[in-house]
Amino acid sequence: MTAPDAGRGIWNGEETRTFTGLPRDSFRILHVSTGNVCRSPITERLTRHALADRLGDPLWGGLIVESAGTWGHEGAPMEANAEAVLADFGADASGFTGRELLDEHVIMADLVLTATRDHRAQVISMGHSAGLRTFTLKEFTRLVKAIDPATLPPLEDGMVARARALVRAAAALRGWLLAPTAEADEVYDPYGAPLPFFRSIGDEINQALDPVVTALTGVPART
Repeated sequence: MTAPDAGRGIWNGEETRTFTGLPRDSFRILHVSTGNVCRSPITERLTRHALADRLGDPLWGGLIVESAGTWGHEGAPMEANAEAVLADFGADASGFTGRELLDEHVIMADLVLTATRDHRAQVISMGHSAGLRTFTLKEFTRLVKAIDPATLPPLEDGMVARARALVRAAAALRGWLLAPTAEADEVYDPYGAPLPFFRSIGDEINQALDPVVTALTGVPART
């Protein structure tokens, strides 16, 4: 269902999703997997960690990072192995609870990054004009790496404006820059797997996020 106070408005000439109590100058990133206890929590918290590391700003320039699951374990804690992966990266796993993906999450999101192509298809099937702002994580990484940062708004214009432009540019490239294989856009589910497999998935996610966070912030990862 959609949020009862949902409205629609115009921002810089574009139709945007506005909700009571939400700042208009925010940009919401929604990470989606199946249960919202493994892949999407890892991706959510690694994104937050990377933004905080590069910006040193708890508000991350107006970026809001969340996650949910297409078969989300509502209220469930993150898997212990997922917490261990986040600890490896120095990221905060505290306070997390699983969520089932709802219409309102998709409506509010400015960018939806999914673990797999099936998740992407499920998000798009929910409607809400989600197609142009929904990608698999690895697909979005591939597209972002092909975008010249000089074509994006300068950081002086604000991170929200830069993030919106990045999503538009990625959507425009999608039909031109295809994956080498279908599997190249997948992050496989480590649910029930031993810690070494979780760690390999964490490394995949971290590597995929690096170019994205660099493009959003204009700040490369610390070496």
